[in-house]
Amino acid sequence: MRHLMSPLDLSVEELDKLLTLANDIEKNPKKYAHACDGKKLATLFYEPSTRTRLSFETAMLNLGGSVIGFSSADSSSAAKGESVSDTIRVISCFADICAMRHPKEGAPLVASLKSSIPVINAGDGGHQHPTQTLADLLTIRSLKGRLSNLKIGLCGDLKFGRTVHSLINALIRYPNVEFVLISPKELRVPEYIREDVLVANNIPFTEVERLEDAIPDLDILYMTRVQKERFFNEEDYIRMKDFYILDKEKMALAKDDMLVLHPLPRVNEISVEVDDDPRAVYFKQVQYGVYVRMALILTLLGIEVQ
Repeated sequence: MRHLMSPLDLSVEELDKLLTLANDIEKNPKKYAHACDGKKLATLFYEPSTRTRLSFETAMLNLGGSVIGFSSADSSSAAKGESVSDTIRVISCFADICAMRHPKEGAPLVASLKSSIPVINAGDGGHQHPTQTLADLLTIRSLKGRLSNLKIGLCGDLKFGRTVHSLINALIRYPNVEFVLISPKELRVPEYIREDVLVANNIPFTEVERLEDAIPDLDILYMTRVQKERFFNEEDYIRMKDFYILDKEKMALAKDDMLVLHPLPRVNEISVEVDDDPRAVYFKQVQYGVYVRMALILTLLGIEVQ
């Protein structure tokens, strides 16, 4: 039995196999429509979520399975003080596989140690968000044709953005990938990512504050929102939230084939006028997220479709 806590839980070969399976699901959805007949997915979401929770649920329903779970800690026994360890032991009696979102870093890992079913980390605090990373990788590979030889700009909240941390960890394993880290000083990528991941692996990167300075050379621009829920006071959030806004004027500086990704939800960091630009692929990214979660559920359950 395997769990998914981090993108690094999958080798590059396993990751490529998973993305290839996701592409086949995209092309042949009927082939997989009953692959999980009789199987149940539990979605244990201790934090609000629209895309991730509904994407998991859609993935399981598309495979012919069913879904149980809760969408906030208040509607679970956590409100009565039940531990994550006890919750997962109970859920293991009901479901075949579980996706967990939790505000505390490491909570899904704790659950996996006590679980008798596969546990998928659906986001833990500001730490990791591996299935968003799988959706990001599938989007890039499907639309660019590769995950190597890319210059990738990561823009916005690089300090608390778990999607950014997971994506960096995943992409450093591919050749000739370079990062441009675009953020205000207060929201720079954490020291452990800079030193233990980028520097330790000799990955080329630069840190800049102005998006306009970075955008002309990028193959991928990954935008993130400034997350109000990660700030300790309102004043800091208000000061930071409008630091970067991607609009038509900035897009005019970019390459014709640059792709704009965003894990969503968007607040105001991408102007709606950009939505009609063919380089804006963040809503396609959502659809790719369903395919890759379908592939992941099949993989962790050990189901092969001929």
